[in-house]
Amino acid sequence: MFTWSFWILAIWFVVNAVWMWFDLDNQSLQKTFAYINVVAVIWGFWAFYGATPVDALNVWFQVLNWANVILAALQFYFGYRSSSHRTA
Repeated sequence: MFTWSFWILAIWFVVNAVWMWFDLDNQSLQKTFAYINVVAVIWGFWAFYGATPVDALNVWFQVLNWANVILAALQFYFGYRSSSHRTA
């Protein structure tokens, strides 16, 4: 469970981060991703502390969990900010 949870969350993190940065103006998408990321963070910490750890992934799993927390916070910021991001 530890290993497959790590890889699913790692793939989700990459897809989520790339998609987020290419569509910063879409507040609805940012909110949706932020809430999905909250579920991913809960799942990640639950798997990290609840499953038998794999030594090779132990540190990386913790890094991934905290990176998802930061990404979710950024997505909430971009999703709920009052002014929109416009480029010239």
